[in-house]
Amino acid sequence: MVIGSLTVRLLVRESRTLKDKRQVVRSILDRVRNEFNVSTAEVDTHDDVKLVTLGFAAVGFENAGVQGVLQKIQEALRVHPVAEYLGGEVTVGSEVV
Repeated sequence: MVIGSLTVRLLVRESRTLKDKRQVVRSILDRVRNEFNVSTAEVDTHDDVKLVTLGFAAVGFENAGVQGVLQKIQEALRVHPVAEYLGGEVTVGSEVV
């Protein structure tokens, strides 16, 4: 079993309130969760109106498969129309069960 994680930082320039930010975050998390079948959460910068830190986790049988899914998520977030992609970090490791 291989477990991978992705942490990304996004900037929501149009956000004026935490409610605005939550709408964008909910939309992104729901879309990624449904499209890529991964676990998602907002993991940091909860009180910042414009900055979003999201975490994604994927599980699979091969490093390449898990890495590929996480990279596709990064690519999708880079072209998001509302949130500007600031950077991300992918970590993939294997664990024997």
